[in-house]
Amino acid sequence: MSTANLLWGLLFSCVGLGFFTYGRKQRGVVPMVCGVVLMVFPYFVPSTIVLVIIGAALTTVPYFLRN
Repeated sequence: MSTANLLWGLLFSCVGLGFFTYGRKQRGVVPMVCGVVLMVFPYFVPSTIVLVIIGAALTTVPYFLRN
């Protein structure tokens, strides 16, 4: 695991925590699920480029799929 992978994973996990907290308080399913996925997926993606692409895609999902 590289340093870049760890830092990107930390960034996406922090964003995921924010989405999860927002979704739980607003009772929004999409932000809450995206938050959980953003917190968990960095553990399973070994490539930094793939990590950034998936993380960026998951970060934009709640914007396009509003409740």
